Amino acid sequence: MKYYLVAGEASGDMHGANLMKELKKLDAQAEFRFFGGDLMKAEGGTLVKHYANMAFMGFFEVAANLRTIFKNLAFCKFDIANYHPDVLILIDFPGFNLKIAAFAKQNNLPVYYYISPKVWAWNQQRVLKIKKVVDHLFCILPFEVDFYKKWGMQVDYVGNPLLDAVAGFKPDADFFKTNNLDPNKKIIALLPGSRKQEINYLLPDMIAVADEFAGYQFIIAGAPSFTAEFYQQYLNGKPIPVIFNATYDILKNAHAAVVASGTATLEAALFHVPQVVVYKGNPVSITIARIVIRIKYISLVNLIMNGSIVKELIQQDCSPQKISTELDLILNNKTFRQTMLDNYKQLDEKMGEPGASAKTAALIVKYSSKK
Repeated sequence: MKYYLVAGEASGDMHGANLMKELKKLDAQAEFRFFGGDLMKAEGGTLVKHYANMAFMGFFEVAANLRTIFKNLAFCKFDIANYHPDVLILIDFPGFNLKIAAFAKQNNLPVYYYISPKVWAWNQQRVLKIKKVVDHLFCILPFEVDFYKKWGMQVDYVGNPLLDAVAGFKPDADFFKTNNLDPNKKIIALLPGSRKQEINYLLPDMIAVADEFAGYQFIIAGAPSFTAEFYQQYLNGKPIPVIFNATYDILKNAHAAVVASGTATLEAALFHVPQVVVYKGNPVSITIARIVIRIKYISLVNLIMNGSIVKELIQQDCSPQKISTELDLILNNKTFRQTMLDNYKQLDEKMGEPGASAKTAALIVKYSSKK
């Protein structure tokens, strides 16, 4: 079959790549064309547009880039129509992908949505739109099944694909040597996100913390869509290495982490790295978000556990001073640190076993064979 996939950010690229890998096992004739990134490209097929040119975060930022977004939407629709895929697979990225889903339904193209839009966070009535434009929805968070059921929608719960990624990870035995790191100093990982605006807001505060913890070595997990030169503008000569394409190796070896809210918070938890979660954005966007968003937490760890497992420092609370205070607790308060690690073990149990990518691929092939 011919598959067209749309992923608009780094996490979607990773999940898309793992899904493609599983689809190839079940469908020897699989052909892929996609919006995505380097990981999906490595699985074969044609990369049409890289997510680095697509991801805009926040109400103000989206408004400021509407022209680019509309151009991307128009091109995506045009490319799908020309390719005539058998299946359209949309991965997260709801602001963009729900519009593509509506277009696909108008053109009688089967729509499979992998990683449910987070409609439970705000504007829950969007479920009504999803019911109209999505044929099959694959959820990765346990509480989503009950949420959609309340709206009269049956979904497939497939587990979380991050478990697949972590299970398939092969550590670099020479990580310290390869990256010229000091084997006698513990690592504090800085994960400032994969979008330019995230990094602009968060990385300066993260870097400012380094002077307070001279006995540790800080490492920045570089986003693959940027260059080493891009990060130099934030370092101001500080000898903090930026390491690319090695986030899991960094987390595997980290003693603590400061993490931008998003997928990486759950990744850090799955590697049992005590963390501080940070988030900062345009003040207008944050003000609007606080009005419309209906959830108590922003990090996936806290959302899944329905409790304050990791500290969230948002907007004005996201400062070098407050980050330092929380890091100090993680590093030097044994009871505080152990409590977080114990909660991570409970999170492991709640998350279950790997296999989300394989389950989703099997369901896509199964549902497609019935059409």
